[in-house]
Amino acid sequence: MIKFSQVSKQYDRTIFALRDITLTVNKGDLIFLAGPSGAGKSTLLKMICGIERPSSGTLTVNGQNVGKLKASGIPYLRRNLGLIFQEQRLLLDRSVLANVMLPLQVTGAQRVEAERRSRAALDKVGLIDKALSLPQTLSGGEQQRVAIARAIVNRPQIILADEPTANLDRDNADHVLSALKSFHAAGVTCLISTHDEQFLHSANHVIFLDQGQIVDHWQNSSAGGGK
Repeated sequence: MIKFSQVSKQYDRTIFALRDITLTVNKGDLIFLAGPSGAGKSTLLKMICGIERPSSGTLTVNGQNVGKLKASGIPYLRRNLGLIFQEQRLLLDRSVLANVMLPLQVTGAQRVEAERRSRAALDKVGLIDKALSLPQTLSGGEQQRVAIARAIVNRPQIILADEPTANLDRDNADHVLSALKSFHAAGVTCLISTHDEQFLHSANHVIFLDQGQIVDHWQNSSAGGGK
């Protein structure tokens, strides 16, 4: 579904956010990206959804060459992606339910269908009782779970999550991890960047980055391989 072939992202002559990344992500994979701050994890995820473009090399997502996509093609690329970033960017003047409905309304879904699917997504992340609340009345962890519901309401093929448990307490982090794993169990391909060791302890596929390069790749026996 995703293929990096010698992809680099360079901001000037000396600064590389990513350097010579070669990586294949198959349908149904659950991959955790680990590494120190500034290792390139966020840049890698942003390249998949077209926020960043390769400086060199080739990146394809569902057969589309991201580096050659016109700006008008980016929204169509993202229709198959669920994006979860640290800044949830929820609309504070709309209810939780209205926030989750937005992606469906943008793609032309009927209001009744959009509300039905949005309520189902909120139920999936354990927040159906907060549907009519305003985002600012929720805790940080609950707001992140609303962002997850919004990301999956379009039934994406791929979820990209950038540090989804950053600054959350253990209980809320567990809720987020459980939600993401349930989507993977339903067949969604997931790439998750994290510093959370609990995520890594429960993972069967981890890619370690440092200074923009893949420095290690770990897969346990249940996933069919090893280091």
